[in-house]
Amino acid sequence: MNTPQQRVGLLTGGGDCPGLNAVIRAVTQCLIRQCNAEVIGIQDGFAGLMESRTVPLSWERVDDLLALGGTVLGTTNRLNPLNSPDGVARAMHNAQALGLDALVAIGGDGTLTIAHALAEQGLHVVGVPKTIDNDIEGCERSFGFDTAVATVTDALERVHTTGQSHGRIMILETMGRHAGWIALEAGIAGAADIILLPEIDHDIGALAAVCREREARHDFTLICMGEGAKANDGGITYDTPAPGDAGKPRLGGAAMALRDRLQPLVHSEIRATVLGHVQRGGSPTPFDRVLATRYGVHAANLVAQGDFGHMVTLRDGKLATVGLDRVASQNRLIQPDDALLLTARQLGVHFGEASPPAAPACGC
Repeated sequence: MNTPQQRVGLLTGGGDCPGLNAVIRAVTQCLIRQCNAEVIGIQDGFAGLMESRTVPLSWERVDDLLALGGTVLGTTNRLNPLNSPDGVARAMHNAQALGLDALVAIGGDGTLTIAHALAEQGLHVVGVPKTIDNDIEGCERSFGFDTAVATVTDALERVHTTGQSHGRIMILETMGRHAGWIALEAGIAGAADIILLPEIDHDIGALAAVCREREARHDFTLICMGEGAKANDGGITYDTPAPGDAGKPRLGGAAMALRDRLQPLVHSEIRATVLGHVQRGGSPTPFDRVLATRYGVHAANLVAQGDFGHMVTLRDGKLATVGLDRVASQNRLIQPDDALLLTARQLGVHFGEASPPAAPACGC
């Protein structure tokens, strides 16, 4: 039996996401096949690194993971090395004690920020972007996003029929935190009449006017809103912090808050639905399985080439890399000139502004 050439650690951090197991499978099998590497799974994200909890990853162990949701390595937001004075030093010591030649960190902005801090201390790190929110700087498409959009679109189609049957105003709240990518893409795919984004403050009076205009035509109204969307005379709606979230406020309840403010201003009944974690669970779509596999293989290739301190990414539809320093503590938000946003405006989708900008000319 050949002696392994490298010992590579692999961890998944932050929230769960469809496609994580597909990345684990691709990284492991590519490193084993191409480099005869020994791959070590680090359990529960950076908590596992801080506590030296690992599991060996073999070809057979990961072979059936492609379509499986969640992460077989587990994940958590606790024991962030950056939250204690000796955290980074402890993580570096444990990585050395484990004999890691490299670490592949799969996660969102929080995980990649930690990965960057460890890379600055000399650890050989490659990052893989993971989030259903699609808000990682330098990455045009993260795996998990397509699955979340498909879930939200299906939900919009379902509330569409009940709203149409009863002549109601239906509000559907999506995840996404401070980025509205899920709400925007699913809102277009699900034929929402109004899309409310964290990047665009909405006006309650303007929303009521749109709904009343539709009521006058005996029409129902379908609203898709991101959880971080807020009115121009108020703030973001927060749920109470949950155990294990390190006291961080959790977004949630925006749909109910909007319902309560909008109901006195319209005639139709309003129903609000919060999808929550169904957007993060389940098997990844075929698109996400392929994208996660591409990212995993690309990450393994970077390790094999000794090209560290980077995150794999997608740029203009092609695999590329971006420095972890560009990704750390950054978020990619929807800009006013975003092509998808302009597409929705041309279709007549309302974004809740009191004075909406003129839709771009279609060239007719």
